[in-house]
Amino acid sequence: MSYVVLARKYRPMSFDDLVGQDHVARTLSNAIAANRVAHAFLFTGVRGVGKTTSARILAKALNCMGRPGTVTAGTDPGPTTTPCLECPACREITLGTDVDVQEIDGASYNGVDEVRRLQDSLPYRPARDRYKIVIVDEVHMLTSSAWNAFLKTLEEPPAHVKFIFATTEVHKVPVTILSRVQRFDFKLIPARLIVERLRDVLAKEAIAAEDAALSVIAREAAGSMRDAMSLLDQVIAWGGTSLSGDDVARVLGVASRRVLHEIAAALLAGEVEPCLRATQSLAEQGHELGHAARDLLALLRDLVVAKVCAASADLIDLPDEERADVVKLAAAADTDDLIRLHQGFSHGFDDVVRSGQPRAALEMLLVRLSRRPPLLPLDELLQRLGALERRLSGERSDPRAGGSPMAGRGGGALGSGPAAGGEASPRRSAPAKSHSAITTEDATAPLGDAETADAAPVPTASHPAASPPPGPAAADPGPGTAPRTGDHSAPTPKVAGHGTRGGSVMDVTGPEAIRIADSTPDLETISDPTGSPPGAEDPPASWRRILDRIGEESAEIAAFLGHGVPISIDAERFVIAFEEGSVFSDRATAPDALRAVERAARAELGASPQVIIERDSPRARGRRTVADALLEERDAARAHAIAAAVGHAAVKATVTALGARVKEVRLPEG
Repeated sequence: MSYVVLARKYRPMSFDDLVGQDHVARTLSNAIAANRVAHAFLFTGVRGVGKTTSARILAKALNCMGRPGTVTAGTDPGPTTTPCLECPACREITLGTDVDVQEIDGASYNGVDEVRRLQDSLPYRPARDRYKIVIVDEVHMLTSSAWNAFLKTLEEPPAHVKFIFATTEVHKVPVTILSRVQRFDFKLIPARLIVERLRDVLAKEAIAAEDAALSVIAREAAGSMRDAMSLLDQVIAWGGTSLSGDDVARVLGVASRRVLHEIAAALLAGEVEPCLRATQSLAEQGHELGHAARDLLALLRDLVVAKVCAASADLIDLPDEERADVVKLAAAADTDDLIRLHQGFSHGFDDVVRSGQPRAALEMLLVRLSRRPPLLPLDELLQRLGALERRLSGERSDPRAGGSPMAGRGGGALGSGPAAGGEASPRRSAPAKSHSAITTEDATAPLGDAETADAAPVPTASHPAASPPPGPAAADPGPGTAPRTGDHSAPTPKVAGHGTRGGSVMDVTGPEAIRIADSTPDLETISDPTGSPPGAEDPPASWRRILDRIGEESAEIAAFLGHGVPISIDAERFVIAFEEGSVFSDRATAPDALRAVERAARAELGASPQVIIERDSPRARGRRTVADALLEERDAARAHAIAAAVGHAAVKATVTALGARVKEVRLPEG
């Protein structure tokens, strides 16, 4: 006897055996039980989901004569929802030899002549069965003339005739036919149901298989039970009585779930090398990389669903074990990052599939996604912007000095300091009081033989040399630094602006000429610490005091408001204007910021003025803000500190004695 493939050997025989099409089985069973069976049906769906099988089950249910010996001779038990599978009608329909049940291939018999011959036989009663049933497979292949010939018969067939049409392309069926039949749409079968069915078949065949092996087969079947059975036949022929996941993946030429998880985990971790090695392994094993990319895209989709849905069992079509792995991997990732990975991979997926070099295209796509920059939420970006503004404004709370949250390096608390008419904050002079680390480099001897200025006395507030000499005296090189022959003036240290956050680099060409390669203003301009442009006015002292009060509640709100220009400050109206395009106006107009301004204004003015925030106001253009004042004060303090360190007698003496040059000046962060 010839071998019967598993798809035919284990074909469902009753509605109870039909997998994944419960809606069809229940509707047809209820129709039979209620004696409301229509004269024509249309079964549509993708290949291998049970259309023809359901048609045969329905034919058996309508023509079953009952199990032999259980029905009285000469009586008709009628249609049943559970065919006995033992009577002659059930057995012959299963074998396809029943004369009253015709199965027609629509692709072969698609002309009008075949339809006419069929119609000629319909008026005659069935030879033995209860109904004459016509099953037309691939019915969409019929020609227009054949469909037209079917119309009248299909609308009013004889009472003993039932039509069952099956097609994978229902859009090709004329609407005149669709209106005369009951349509049933067959669904794709979920992977977990395919795995369960395969496990039952393997148990009957006495073959052991890993869950990973069944999962690979179910994934490749793509919702088709017949495809799953055909693939199972193929892997059994290779693996014999034992099937493993890696072996099945190798036989089918697809990527195993383990490899896909490794790539996904490497993408989430931003690791490039594991992605490339996994791609190399797939290519060397002969896997189709376009197919692997499709599976990886599906996995990334499952990760997103597992992350955003707590109960995702019905949304992720995977076996329980694989679904647990997906949920675990998704739990350790960020939702927005997973969405971005899926979108990025989907955009590059078509390039991989269409590329003449799919391996290179897939590798470069994985490299690009692995090296993606961190994704920051907008709220966090705003918080970082606020922190940056506070840092640029010199804003820092110093409990030891008793300053407000708006106090910081290079500037006192808002509402205090020279610009406000108050006393200088202790933090204002912090750069002059702190030790500055100055590294010198010997210009002639190895660095290990040179001494550093850290060994020399460092400038402090109590040291006479710590303060920068006012005016032109700041250029005095001090003892031991006489100008070279031919020089006509003493060298003047020139400070060229702010340095990087780590400190200031000073390039010294000789002990007489010291030039600081830092981005601070020239020492000659430090006499005007504000550095304000001509005509610019300092913000009112009352505005600084109000910002100080706001800073006690929220330093962030005070920092944003510090970029505004006070237009009117009185008991009736409190108007703050922001320049056009200012990024700080949005935060300043937030409800909590407005409430903070109202409270501070009421405490300062003794009244409750109307607070108005003007966004994109021309009245703020070119006006000096508190943030500008604090930044300039900090710059001036930094320049003074650098000049004091470079001009210190001990530093210059060390440079002269060692023939070295000052390489770096590090100012304290505090």
